[in-house]
Amino acid sequence: MKIHVHAVHFDADPGLVSFIQNKLNKLETFYDRVTSGEVFLKLSKGEKSKVHKKHIEVKLNVPGQTIFVEEKGDTFEEATDLALEVLKSQIKKFKDKKNIVEHKKPELVEAEETVEDEY
Repeated sequence: MKIHVHAVHFDADPGLVSFIQNKLNKLETFYDRVTSGEVFLKLSKGEKSKVHKKHIEVKLNVPGQTIFVEEKGDTFEEATDLALEVLKSQIKKFKDKKNIVEHKKPELVEAEETVEDEY
């Protein structure tokens, strides 16, 4: 899976980029048809302090749909782990929906054929 990491208004450490890519590559164990992904890393200032919150946005492209997750954390690693958990559940839901639709298609075709045979 191709993953592009974009750091907005700062330069990301190569270690951070490889950490994110390694984590997102683990998603292929749940659904291997993820074609590509984009990760946006942003710093958002805290309301009362000068400390920057780390903000991560992940967009995964799968056939027929785009899965998007947005998370915040104290570090990019923490935000990545939070986003990964949400992505896992979204991919599982997407895969289950797709399997249900694929299993129902043959039943509809069989029902139409039986109606035509009765005439």
